[in-house]
Amino acid sequence: MSDDVVIVEAVRSPLGRRAGGLSTVHPVDLLAAVQTELMKRSGLDPALVDQIVGGCVSQVGEQTFNIARGAWLTAGMPITTAATTVDAQCGSSQQATNLAAGLLASGAADVVMSCGVESMSRVGLGAAVKAGPGFPMSASYPFETASQFEGAERIADKWGITRQDTDEFGLRSQTLAIQAWNEGRFDREVVAITAPIFDAEGKATGETQVVAKDEGLRETSLEKLATLKPVARENGVHTAGTSSQISDGAAALLLTTASKAKELGLTPRARVVAQCLVGVDPVMMLTGPIDATYKLLAKTGMTIDDFDLFEVN
Repeated sequence: MSDDVVIVEAVRSPLGRRAGGLSTVHPVDLLAAVQTELMKRSGLDPALVDQIVGGCVSQVGEQTFNIARGAWLTAGMPITTAATTVDAQCGSSQQATNLAAGLLASGAADVVMSCGVESMSRVGLGAAVKAGPGFPMSASYPFETASQFEGAERIADKWGITRQDTDEFGLRSQTLAIQAWNEGRFDREVVAITAPIFDAEGKATGETQVVAKDEGLRETSLEKLATLKPVARENGVHTAGTSSQISDGAAALLLTTASKAKELGLTPRARVVAQCLVGVDPVMMLTGPIDATYKLLAKTGMTIDDFDLFEVN
């Protein structure tokens, strides 16, 4: 029997809103807090972690210099643990987990942490592009450079998705998120983060606040959503009410093999069955989950009816 790759522990910070409760926390400190909590919950000696693979999209300024290792060292963890930070854009931390699983499956490591951080209040969307020098696409780049909003509008065009469809889905998303928090469904995965408070002039007050809950939850209605203006096109279907928000947050998983988990006295919480990473049209860009789903179903011999729960970023 093959030695399965398993996830033995998982934790994340709350998701902070732009300029919200987590915006005063340096992204290195934010990720360090999550890494620390992951090791605390696992009860494992940090020296047994062979490697860390972290995901980060905007690797500029505060999020550079291999932030996965910077956070680990900031947390006071062993210097002997190696770390790598990867960029696969929106799928960076997912790919970090894929790579972590690959290290374990190949026998290159026994225990690996995958993680990720993005402090979008402090390092804005597209900051790595705007910071220069130069522009990442040369004159020879054969594709149009479009925003995710434009890609989403073209998806709506292709599949006949209407403004009513997106508003209804957005309302459902908000309603279910609030319900899940009210029912305590996120309690076991979230660690509260202590954040410094600054005054209007940007000076530290010496006081702190505790952020323990996702800050993007909004009470809304179809009537309210209908009043919002489209983001990309005058008659588009996507608005701020049906788009992912600017967020600050971090998360981490601890992975090992089934045999190593048994040896270390760790209880597996999940098993990695299969993985893939696909490339799709760089203008439409958001259709990746469709091709990835087909590829994984073919790879595993499973059907869509075999799944009880989906999570798509």
